[in-house]
Amino acid sequence: MQAFPHAPRPFIDLSTGINPHAYPMPDVPGAMFERLPQRQDTESLESVAAQTFGVARPECLVAVPGTQALLQRLPEIVPCQTVGILGPTYTGHAEAWVNSGARVTQIEHVRDLHGFDVAVVVNPNNPDGRLVVYPDLHTLRQRNQHLVVDEAFMDFLPADASFATQASAPGSNVIVLRSFGKAYGLAGVRLGFGVAAPETIAALRRSFGDWAISGPAQFIGTIALADKAWRQDMAERLVVESQRLLLLLQTSGWTDAGGTTLFRLARHSEASRWFEHLASQGILTRPFAENPTLLRFGLPKLETQWQRLASALSTGAGHTFP
Repeated sequence: MQAFPHAPRPFIDLSTGINPHAYPMPDVPGAMFERLPQRQDTESLESVAAQTFGVARPECLVAVPGTQALLQRLPEIVPCQTVGILGPTYTGHAEAWVNSGARVTQIEHVRDLHGFDVAVVVNPNNPDGRLVVYPDLHTLRQRNQHLVVDEAFMDFLPADASFATQASAPGSNVIVLRSFGKAYGLAGVRLGFGVAAPETIAALRRSFGDWAISGPAQFIGTIALADKAWRQDMAERLVVESQRLLLLLQTSGWTDAGGTTLFRLARHSEASRWFEHLASQGILTRPFAENPTLLRFGLPKLETQWQRLASALSTGAGHTFP
C-alpha cells in the first residue's frame, strides 16, 4: 500500500493461500482467556483432529501453534546432515534446515529424491499443486532415513490422498504436518498438527512444553474440525470458485501452471509487469523472484472483489500497463 499510494482502496489481498471464507467463529467462553489451557481441552482437540485426519491413535498426533512453528522445530527432533527438498516449493522448509547447519539440496523430480537423512515433500505442493501419489511416497520413505510430508493444503482433497495414516504406523520414519488456519480461514488462531510415531510426537511435546496452544485456539479448533458438513460444503464451493478464477485468468491471456482449490498459479511472459499493474489497481498477488513468469492468485472473498479483479485483468489484457 505504501508502494502504490494511489491504488484503489481497500486493497484486495490475493497473495495468500488462505481460505477467504472463514469458518464462522464460535462464541469463546470468557473464562478461557482468564486461565491457562486445560489438559483435557488439549486432549479433546487432538482426539477430534486424529479422527479428522484418519489417525487411529491419538498418541501419534500433537497440536502445535501453527505448522510454521513445527517445521522450525523439526531440526531439533530429527538432527541430520543432508536434506533433500522436492521443489520448487515453500521456502520455509529450506530455511529451517539451513539454519540448523544441514546441507540442503533442492530436487526437481521425485525419482531423484533418495539417499538423504531427511526428504521433504510439500503435498499438494505450494505453489503449483503437484501431488505425489501414495506409491511414490512409500518409495521415498524407503530410500531416505526420514520423510517429512507437509500437507498444509490437503484438507479439501479426498481423505485417501493424505499420508497421515502411514506416519502414525508403528516405527514410522514419516512426519506429516497438517495446517488449520489455511483451510478454515483462521490463520490468526495459530494452530497446526504433527503426525508421527509416538516417540517422535513425545519429543515434539517436550520441545514445545506446556500450554503451547491457547485455550481459545483449542476451543475453536475442536468445534471446527468436528464440523464435517461445513468442510464438505466448503470443498464444493472452493472447486467452483477455483474454476471461476482459472477461467478468468485464461480469458486474460494467462496459462495455467497448477494450483489447488485455494489458489491458482499462472504463467505469463510479462508476469512482473502484471504484478505492478494489478497492484496499481489495489490487488496484491504473489510473485516469485526465482521465476518472474509466474504469479499466484488467491481467491477473492466478495463478489465486488471478483468484479475488481475481472476489471483489472481486462485492462491488463489490453496491454495498458502502468
